[in-house]
Amino acid sequence: MNTLYWFTRDLRLHDNAALLAASKSDMLLCVYVVDPRWFAPGPHQSKAMGGHRWRFLWQSLMALERSLRPLSQRLHIAYGEPETVIPDLIHSHDIARVIRSRQPGTHEARQWQAVKDNATGPIFQQFETLSLFTESSLPMALSDLPDTFSQFRKQVEKAGEHQSQHLRIRTLTALPPPPGFPDDNRGDCPPIPEAQHPLEFSGGEAAGLARLHEFLYTTHSVDRYKETRNALDDWNASSKFSPWLANGCLSVREVAETLTDYENRETKNESTYWLWFELLWREYFHWYAIRHGANLFRRDGVQRKRRQATFYGHRFKAWCEGNTEYPIVNAAMNQLRETGYMSNRARQLVASCYVNELGLDWRYGAAWFEEQLIDYDVASNYGNWQYLAGVGADPRGLRQFNLLKQTQQYDPLGTFIDRWGGEAEQPVGLHTVDAADWPLL
Repeated sequence: MNTLYWFTRDLRLHDNAALLAASKSDMLLCVYVVDPRWFAPGPHQSKAMGGHRWRFLWQSLMALERSLRPLSQRLHIAYGEPETVIPDLIHSHDIARVIRSRQPGTHEARQWQAVKDNATGPIFQQFETLSLFTESSLPMALSDLPDTFSQFRKQVEKAGEHQSQHLRIRTLTALPPPPGFPDDNRGDCPPIPEAQHPLEFSGGEAAGLARLHEFLYTTHSVDRYKETRNALDDWNASSKFSPWLANGCLSVREVAETLTDYENRETKNESTYWLWFELLWREYFHWYAIRHGANLFRRDGVQRKRRQATFYGHRFKAWCEGNTEYPIVNAAMNQLRETGYMSNRARQLVASCYVNELGLDWRYGAAWFEEQLIDYDVASNYGNWQYLAGVGADPRGLRQFNLLKQTQQYDPLGTFIDRWGGEAEQPVGLHTVDAADWPLL
C-alpha cells in the first residue's frame, strides 16, 4: 500500500501517532503544503502568515527534512493550494491511503473535506497528535465539554490524568521508502526574511527538545515557574515551549511525561504543578475549538454576547505600531512586531487595551496576532481573545486590566518600556477623527 503522509502541525518524529500509522506501508510519500493564501491579507486586514512565523516554520521544515534523510526519506514541500496539490500527488503516485493529524479550526476541517472530495478512492485517516488526550480518553464527551476551564480541570484531575496515563509514543527509527523522489516547487515559496534581533527561538524538533531539557534539567527554572511566569522579558521566567508546540516540533505529551519524570526524580512543588496547569489550559482550548467550530471566530463568540464591531483604522494602526498613549502596550507591541513573540502577561495587557481602551472589534486584534506570533495556535489564540473580550470561556465576562497598575507591578523601573521603545514621541489619541472619520485638526 502506498501512503501519503500530510505533515501539518506535527513536524517531528517523536510521539507522532499519525506518522507511526503511516509507517505501516509499502511506500510512503511525506508531504508539506505551503499555501499561497497564507501570505495574502484576510478579511480582518492581516495575513495568516507573517515574516516571523514563516521564518520559524521554514526552519522547522528544514530540520524535519534533515531528520528524515537518515531514514531514506525526504520531505516533499509543495507550494500551492492543498485542495489541488494533494489530489494531484495521489493521482501521480498511486496513493491508496492519506493520513494527517486532526486539526482544530473550521478552515482546516473544510480543507480536509475538500481534499477528500477531490480525490475519491484512497482511504483518509486522521490521528490525534496535537493534544494530551484523544477525544475518546477525555473524562467527558466532547459535547459535554464544560463552559469554563475550571470545570474542565477539575474533571480531568479527578480522573487522575496527571499520573501519566497517556504515554508518549516512541521516536520512529525506520520508515518505508518513498515512491521515488518527485521534484517539488519549494523554490516558489516566499523568501525567508532576515531576523531583526538575535534569534532566541530556532525552529525544529531538536531545538524544541533541547529547550524542554534546558528549562527543566539544566536551569531547573521550572522550580520557580509560578513566581516568575508573569515576567515581561526574561528568557527563563517561563517555559517558552509554545513555538515548538504550535508547530508540532514538540509533543505536548512529551512535555507532560518529562515533567512527571522531573517531579519523580528532582522536585515536585507548586511551580511544577503550575506548568501542568498551563498545559491543561492549552488542552482545554484545543477541545474548545473543536467543540464550538465556527463560533470561535464570530464577533459575539461562543456566548453569543453582543460586542463592539467598530473599526477605527487609526486606533488599530497605532496599536499595531506601538504608537498609543500607553507605554507598556507600545513596548509589548514593538517587541511582537520586531521578534514575533511577547509574554503571556503582555498579551493580556495589549488585548485588554485593544478591547477596552481602544474599543475595537476583537477579531482584528486576533488576526494581527495570527500574522505575527511564531507560536500562533488557532485554538489558543482565538480562545484567549474571546476570553479577554468577554464572549468566550470566562464566566466573569469582559476583562479589563488597569494598565498603570500593571506597569508599576511588572515594569517598575521602566526597563521593558525602555528596551522596546514604549514611550511614543507622538502617540495617536482616541479622538483624531470625528464620527464621520473626518480628521480632527
